[in-house]
Amino acid sequence: MSYPHLLTPEEKLADAKKLLSLPHIVVICGSTRFMTEMAEADLRETEAGRIVVKPGCDMKSPHELWSDPVEAEALKVRLGDLHRAKIRLADEVLVVGDYIGDSTRAEIAYARSLGKPVRFTHPEVDPDA
Repeated sequence: MSYPHLLTPEEKLADAKKLLSLPHIVVICGSTRFMTEMAEADLRETEAGRIVVKPGCDMKSPHELWSDPVEAEALKVRLGDLHRAKIRLADEVLVVGDYIGDSTRAEIAYARSLGKPVRFTHPEVDPDA
């Protein structure tokens, strides 16, 4: 007797994206010191017909939302979780900038562990190159 193949959540998501005819989704990763470069990458990827998701907060710039150090640490954890969700949602990762810090390195490793293709604006910084 043959049993039907149960789809994984990832397979269900891929099927739903196809059924909805969604364009390719790119998540931008990198140090927030490259927010200007991320905005430019967003523009270019969007012009190429891709859906773009990227970091929405630059915690290195002052803001009332992260002015309290205790709240800032909690927010940083939530933002990390949110960014990993963006990586799971995306079809591809684009790493922006000529520097890879610990957080970005972990995001690259996470994306690759999920089988996501990873592109670099500066390929020489690829930790696996």
